[in-house]
Amino acid sequence: MSKRDYYEVLGVQKNASEAEIKKAYRRLAMKYHPDRNTGDEAAVAEVSFKEAKLAYEVLSDAQKRAAYDQFGHAGVDGGMGGGAGFGGGGGANFSDIFGDVFGDIFGGGGGARGRGGRQQAYRGADLRYNLELSLEDAVAGTTVKIKVPTWVNCETCGGSGAKKGSSPKPCGTCHGAGQVRMQQGFFSVQQTCPTCQGKGTVIEDPCSACHGQGRVQETKTLSVKVPPGVDTGDRIRLGGEGEAGQNGGPPGDLYVQVVVREHPIFTRDDADLYCEMPISFTTAALGGETEVPTLDGKVSLKIPEGTQTGKVFRLRGKGVKPVRGGPEGDLLCRVVVETPVKLNAEQRRLIEELDRSLAGGGSKHSPHSHGWVDKVKGFFKDVGL
Repeated sequence: MSKRDYYEVLGVQKNASEAEIKKAYRRLAMKYHPDRNTGDEAAVAEVSFKEAKLAYEVLSDAQKRAAYDQFGHAGVDGGMGGGAGFGGGGGANFSDIFGDVFGDIFGGGGGARGRGGRQQAYRGADLRYNLELSLEDAVAGTTVKIKVPTWVNCETCGGSGAKKGSSPKPCGTCHGAGQVRMQQGFFSVQQTCPTCQGKGTVIEDPCSACHGQGRVQETKTLSVKVPPGVDTGDRIRLGGEGEAGQNGGPPGDLYVQVVVREHPIFTRDDADLYCEMPISFTTAALGGETEVPTLDGKVSLKIPEGTQTGKVFRLRGKGVKPVRGGPEGDLLCRVVVETPVKLNAEQRRLIEELDRSLAGGGSKHSPHSHGWVDKVKGFFKDVGL
């Protein structure tokens, strides 16, 4: 009986890609595999499975596919030995070809080993350190020393984990591959080697300093240069100061996260500083001068007469120069007029006398309050109250 065209068997076009051929074979293999077909259907399924397998063996091999495209079955039958049996013939056996097709589902591959059986190097983990700063230090910049617990390469064994004078040996279970192949039903699954945990090597005589880990934990003291103008949330990167890598991999980085402590006087908004400045009732009414603190020292601020609570005075250039560049910010001082408290009898009498005197002047002494009273009267009139 003549053989069917291999492209027809897999249900693909003659210009199908390697991925399309593999996908088609996977579908047919799942459908016709003997383990999934029993009873009367088993014999028919086995024939279809063998046919699909043979078609895949030819079309997945670039050399055989070229010969098949040129000469048809005659171009490959000699090389295949005419065998189309399950796991037999001159081609690849079932476990090899099935593992190749389905290996990607289970993450098959080099694992912790690279090509040629070399151990794969892993970069060390990045670390984070929260650095608290005063507002003064954050604005001016400073240098601080920090202590960071981390993993570093063991100096005794040079990071190998093996006792000095010895070296790790290839794992006897996986023979250095880092993975083992497990047969589960008709699936061939690659798993991490349980003996070496994917490293591909075992340490028969571990280093006494690091107990075979190749790394030891220690506390490093580092000097951190904090640039002027940093703020909460800014990060300073110290390259290579993170955890040591594994199997000769590079170390990670250390990220210093800045946290600026709350200040008793100032609050910060980007490049500007804000503060509330209490002034006396008499200074607000008569005007005067008061001293205002800045991060550079004291400055004198002139308060005009009749200053009200909420008035904001801007001191230009007395803020923060941003760490990423740009002009210095400003200091904005919000005035809060302080009402006198705990008055004695004489002080109370004088204020009452002042109030009577002010009331005689009408709205000129308190235009805001009189304007507000007029608005309230108009509101009551509008709503009929």
